[in-house]
Amino acid sequence: MRFQTFYEGRHFLLPALVVTIFGAWLSADWLGWLWVTVPAALVFVFCANFFRDPDRAVPGGTDIVVAAADGVVDAIEVVEEKEVLGRPCRRVSIFLNVFDVHVNRAPIAGRIIYTQHHPGTYLDARDPYCHQKNEALTWAFAGERSTLVVRQITGAIARRIVPWSKLGATVEKGHRFGMIRFGSRTDIFFPLDAEILVKIGDRVEGCSSIIARLAAPDPCYVANAGMPAILI
Repeated sequence: MRFQTFYEGRHFLLPALVVTIFGAWLSADWLGWLWVTVPAALVFVFCANFFRDPDRAVPGGTDIVVAAADGVVDAIEVVEEKEVLGRPCRRVSIFLNVFDVHVNRAPIAGRIIYTQHHPGTYLDARDPYCHQKNEALTWAFAGERSTLVVRQITGAIARRIVPWSKLGATVEKGHRFGMIRFGSRTDIFFPLDAEILVKIGDRVEGCSSIIARLAAPDPCYVANAGMPAILI
């Protein structure tokens, strides 16, 4: 567990650990305290699992795009990406349940040219309209071949998006740029000429699963590289 990720879970991990230790100490003489100790221990184990952040090998290649999150691919569709690129893109959506790693990884190496927070509702992350209505944080990564837009989306349980990277930063592929707490969704928007290598129902792992291959360098991102951006 990395300190940065552990720090995001401090409000859950530390109280559960304290109650577990205190309850276990009291239970040595009075078994009645087990009703406190056992639930607290379960909460601690759940949170420790949720805030895990494993190191993984990252596939090389400027044309290779890796998953920005752990989870299951549950939507692949062509949509109009109006916020950053202003053109049709192919949206690949990854659903994260509460047992998945919730750290988000950069799908390509490049510069962060855009980031914008969007207030919204907290529909269940499995709702087909949650990507349009829920609170979200949009990122754009300008790489050698294209600009990819990544959108972190909250769910009914996940109500906090944590950004770790700054606007203008240059990041490597697989860089940890943020996380979403407790169940959520991550969308990646690809140019239409990108070859999508996953299908609906596939399980992917952030920064290690290859999900697409980019075509020849896309000049469109150059026009967007100097656009205004807002960091929350």
